[in-house]
Amino acid sequence: MLNRLGTWINKRWPLSELISSGLEEEIPGGSSYAYVFGSLLLFTFFLQAVTGVWQLFYYVPSVHYAYDSLNYLRTEIPFGWLIHGLHHWGANAMIILLLCHALRVFIWGAYKLPRELTWLTGVGLFLVTLALSFTGSPLPWDEQGFWATEVGTSIAGTVPFAGNLIKQLMRGGQEMGQLALSRMFILHVALLPVGLLTLVGIHLVALRRFGSTGPWDEAKRLRIGRFWPDQVFKDMVACALLLVVLIALVVFFPPAFTGPADPQDTTYLPKPEWNFLFLYEILKFFPGKLAVIGTVGIPSVGILALVLLPFLDKKSERAPGKRRLAMSLAGLVLLGLIGLTLAGHYSNPVGEPVTDTLPLSAPAEQTANAGLGKALFLSQGCAACHTVDGSGGRMGPDLSGEGVKGRTPEWLRTQIRNPKEHDPQSLMPAYTSLSDQQVDQLVAYLLSLTGGSQAVSAGPVTLTMPESTSGTLPVPGKAAFIIGNAEHGAVLFARNCASCHGPAGAVKVPNPGSTDGFVPVLQPIDRKLYNESPQLFASAIDLIIQHGSRPDGPQPALIMPAFGATRALTQAEIAHLEAYILELNGVQRGKIMRPGMQPVTFLLAVSGLFLVLAGFAFYRLKPRH
Repeated sequence: MLNRLGTWINKRWPLSELISSGLEEEIPGGSSYAYVFGSLLLFTFFLQAVTGVWQLFYYVPSVHYAYDSLNYLRTEIPFGWLIHGLHHWGANAMIILLLCHALRVFIWGAYKLPRELTWLTGVGLFLVTLALSFTGSPLPWDEQGFWATEVGTSIAGTVPFAGNLIKQLMRGGQEMGQLALSRMFILHVALLPVGLLTLVGIHLVALRRFGSTGPWDEAKRLRIGRFWPDQVFKDMVACALLLVVLIALVVFFPPAFTGPADPQDTTYLPKPEWNFLFLYEILKFFPGKLAVIGTVGIPSVGILALVLLPFLDKKSERAPGKRRLAMSLAGLVLLGLIGLTLAGHYSNPVGEPVTDTLPLSAPAEQTANAGLGKALFLSQGCAACHTVDGSGGRMGPDLSGEGVKGRTPEWLRTQIRNPKEHDPQSLMPAYTSLSDQQVDQLVAYLLSLTGGSQAVSAGPVTLTMPESTSGTLPVPGKAAFIIGNAEHGAVLFARNCASCHGPAGAVKVPNPGSTDGFVPVLQPIDRKLYNESPQLFASAIDLIIQHGSRPDGPQPALIMPAFGATRALTQAEIAHLEAYILELNGVQRGKIMRPGMQPVTFLLAVSGLFLVLAGFAFYRLKPRH
């Protein structure tokens, strides 16, 4: 039946000729595992295409639904965790494999005459792959992708003359929003893949035109091997092994739930994706007006060097030992890239929030400063734009809960002195005429605002009673249905909750006036709130975080403020807090509810199948020597 089908096709289309031309190739020096990187790249690209299209059946390219739609795929759809994880790790693998492939070609001297076009299309493939990585990063519209793209597009904005135009084209405006997501989506799923496929086609044709270069040692080139089955066998083994490794990464190092994008969250420390960390670190050596050297100059020189390499190095010698200058320069560049990437990973972002937050337990001097700051707030006309406890204008943000948003005094000072540094489109005027003392007074007042209507003395801290909600039943807020990031939640907990619940919520903090005499511990949490279902668990504690809670007793010193009702914290920040509290009690907020097959079990099954097929292929397709 298959023979008849093949005959029918061959009469109408040259299938056999195409297969033969692709497989019947002589390899000088014989087959080698050093040549598998090209096939690994094709395999990974195919894997990315399959998993990417699969995700499109569930993904919604909207700033309101992108994060939740992907999380639904990951936690509720059988094997959705596998599809998303393979796409995530496959994207990283493509960049690493491209670097390995380029390094192998460079060491072998395979970029020289007459293979210049093969090298040039390879450079193009590398740049398009980096572009795919960049445009794919914001698609989940999570904290990591949002801020990585914010940093990346800001870097693009430093290009001389055209920088602002480039940034606006990428974002669809000055700010990151729906237009930015839509443009990145179109680039990632339509335009860039077409460009990649085109370059792959040109690259393969150029490669087939002149064949493999083989070893640089002429004696070793005398032995001739065959692409089929010798090299194909090695390629198949390498691809199968890569798939097992990718699945293992998905199982043991799944992509993190970083929480939905929240531009108002000042506690998140933005960094680009790992493959752009070297550029991010270079910028630290060129501050201010010199930044263009790092953002444009050095990358342009690097790309130009790659493009001109086969035209500058025209000597026919390919042995690495006889190309000491080229090999030394390449080694220095490689070490530099690795070093800068590691430095960027472990270093702190420029402008990282400092820890000079004013204590909640304000001494008399700070209380006086807050009072003077309130007078300045009114005299400077701030109330015309900003609401505080229900009074004031509506043009600017509500400042009622400013003191518990986690902003540092330094951030607030900058906002008062130069608001456009935080937001270039800000309509707030710069209060440059105020003295440093007056600015500090305003900062003290803003940090004293905790978002309610009635301040209550709470011993070591000052908390706020939530507004009355009589006549309404409290319901879980949006945060209860958002999968937050526990690590980020730990930072928010330390800033907003640790003073009452103790570090990691495990300390019995005294609460005079309450029936128990202590603030309830969160590790372990009250069994009435605990649930193995992350959704039910998050919903139970969300009610308290959103609407606050008053302990039993005649006059408790510490009262749980309503972080959600007063907007002291955003819904995304509350989701992070809930993820952290769940983690303290051994429950993962992003727990896979319908895995299809348990991840570890699936990995063991795939590994066993790999060993069986590898053994069978070894005996049936054993390479000839």
